[in-house]
Amino acid sequence: MTPAPALKILVIDVGGTHVKVALTGRAEIWKIPSSDKLTARRMVRDVRRAVGGEKYDVVSIGYPGVVIHGRPAIEPFNLGDGWARFDFGKAFGKPVRVINDAAMQALGSYRGGRMLFLGVGTGLGSAMIVDGTVQAMELAHLPFKNGKTYEDYAGKRGRRRLGDRKWRKNVFEILACLRDALEPDDVVIGGGNAEHLGALPSGVRLGSNANAFVGGARLWRLGKDELGRAVKPRRPAVA
Repeated sequence: MTPAPALKILVIDVGGTHVKVALTGRAEIWKIPSSDKLTARRMVRDVRRAVGGEKYDVVSIGYPGVVIHGRPAIEPFNLGDGWARFDFGKAFGKPVRVINDAAMQALGSYRGGRMLFLGVGTGLGSAMIVDGTVQAMELAHLPFKNGKTYEDYAGKRGRRRLGDRKWRKNVFEILACLRDALEPDDVVIGGGNAEHLGALPSGVRLGSNANAFVGGARLWRLGKDELGRAVKPRRPAVA
């Protein structure tokens, strides 16, 4: 019996600085500038323009905000508007699955057990995977200290305001609080600023933004329509 052809998956990781795009089976990653003016419609237009005539069967989108039942539930803090009402499937003309961006990178980083993921980038992303079940969390806007939130201290603005040394100290303080509360077996720190953290505490490993593309592929290869129910803890390559 002839095996079915591999599903070609277009994976889109939407960030506050760049929208990064990859296609399974190709090594190239397209980077599209992002900003607080980037609307959902413009994102789709820019992605389709970037990939040109490349063929794909389905689309995965990592969205920097709350996702409920596969759709953005609220508008993002660091982008333009129109995301919560947008029909991505119609715009791309393909089946689309949307997941929180931190959860997508967490899914690509997962090795089993109870894993906590923190993404230190433009903001602060967070997700937990327990025995294969992925759950995005919105910890960024919880109060931390001095009337400011976790994101105010751990995100890009916090790093600029505090400088690297104080920023690192606060990131590790936040991490210690979350480890005590959630009791993970494994902790991964990813995001665009993770490389500036230096030596990590014991039991914490450095993630990679490339894992977002692995996670986006897993949404179709191993996930179910209602994400968060049963994502198996295996590690297929994006290829």
